[in-house]
Amino acid sequence: MASLFSGRVLIRNNSDQDELDTEAELSRRLENRLVLLFFGAGSCPECQAFAPILRDFFVRLTDEFYVLRAAQLALVYVSQDPTEEQQDLFLRDMPKKWLFLPFEDDLRRDLGRQFSVERLPAVVVLKPSGEVLTLDGADEIRRLGPACFANWQEAAEVLDRSFLQPEDLDDPAPRSLTEPLRRCKYRVDPAARGARGRGRAGSCGQEGEAEGAAAGLF
Repeated sequence: MASLFSGRVLIRNNSDQDELDTEAELSRRLENRLVLLFFGAGSCPECQAFAPILRDFFVRLTDEFYVLRAAQLALVYVSQDPTEEQQDLFLRDMPKKWLFLPFEDDLRRDLGRQFSVERLPAVVVLKPSGEVLTLDGADEIRRLGPACFANWQEAAEVLDRSFLQPEDLDDPAPRSLTEPLRRCKYRVDPAARGARGRGRAGSCGQEGEAEGAAAGLF
């Protein structure tokens, strides 16, 4: 995952605005985590309305006040603000654990094109491998809140640090009855991954129906 930002600088949204400018620092913050790329702008009314929802979502999964152990989650704000002052103003009330790209870094715009972002706000959810899990993260966060993280984590097969699976299992059993369905839901066809306006591609088809029936969900 850190390779997406290789050779770049990410900045922590704390008072010191600490810079992560080495591969080791980037890896420590991003590896084996689901990474949310949040495309937004302070001048966008929809982004202003969504920001408190996203802030609450992130804090409830990562702040020790709410959880015993922070979730394997990182968020990078990819500013689409027209000025650095607007970017700074937007980030002022956002969590200190958020990361963001320097305003002068052209990668802010390049990532928007790479992930076919057409409207704001947008949240692209990336697996630890860097593959797209969903382009429609903003809608899922609105509808499900923190509960959608478990769906993403299971679909991405992020190993929980406290419950590592046995390494000698060639075909480990599903960790829950809904795991096969989540894998289908977030399956992305590589050929369609760059298609504009599509959050998820691929279909479960008969395989998903059969797995759902076996789990007693249909």
